[in-house]
Amino acid sequence: MDGLRIENLSMVFTLPNGGSIQALKDVSLDLKNGELMSVLGPSGCGKTTLLNIVAGFLAPTAGRVELNGHAVKGPDAERGMVFQQGALFEWLSVERNVAFGPNMAGKPAKETRQKVEHLLEVTGLRGFGDKPVYQLSGGMQQRVALARCLANEPDLILMDEPLGALDALTREKMQGLVLRLWKETGKTIILITHSVEEALFLGERLVVMAPRPGRIHKTYELPFADRGLEESPRAIKASQEFIDVREEVLSMIWEMEEEIMGRADADG
Repeated sequence: MDGLRIENLSMVFTLPNGGSIQALKDVSLDLKNGELMSVLGPSGCGKTTLLNIVAGFLAPTAGRVELNGHAVKGPDAERGMVFQQGALFEWLSVERNVAFGPNMAGKPAKETRQKVEHLLEVTGLRGFGDKPVYQLSGGMQQRVALARCLANEPDLILMDEPLGALDALTREKMQGLVLRLWKETGKTIILITHSVEEALFLGERLVVMAPRPGRIHKTYELPFADRGLEESPRAIKASQEFIDVREEVLSMIWEMEEEIMGRADADG
């Protein structure tokens, strides 16, 4: 089967004192190739744990993950990760960061050079190829991280709060870039975020997770990502349809956070 299949996924972490924490419980999702899904939920609901299992960094306690019909058993170039902080080689130039994956895979130099030039163009980095990464702003560094991920030609891109450290204006511009790259490349993307507005704007599908143990609480099919390719982000986010969904989801998250705080007070 093409696409991503997550089936009855559970994750229990054993603590040093002998106790345990169940981070995920019976999570099941299907994601079509080329779909962009955002994942939202209160702190500690297992969003990043889910992403790390799909990436192959963690082995689940129960359940399975399949990508394009084969089981995920560990990290693989078919899955690319973009972190909140770019995790770049700061001492290398922009070009050498983007070319790192193809070079390690032994790709021909000419092919790699052409790929890097194309990616610098589409991510707005043309003219910055020879700059060391440490000289770039946070937004520019995240563009490099996106280009480096795309250079490896993954089937699935996993984004863990990739825009969380950026200022509001840069963040909105980067949201537009994510949408354009999604449509141009046809990649399947899972985006983890704490921003309700960002989750609504970028996700064709939005998954809201419940507090620990992390479970699927509600799923939305949304029109805003497709509209964002043609319309102004400000106009979309100011529309009544967007505001109505945003307020519904915000209330949902607020109630979950209140539940978590109530548990903490009871435990105290």
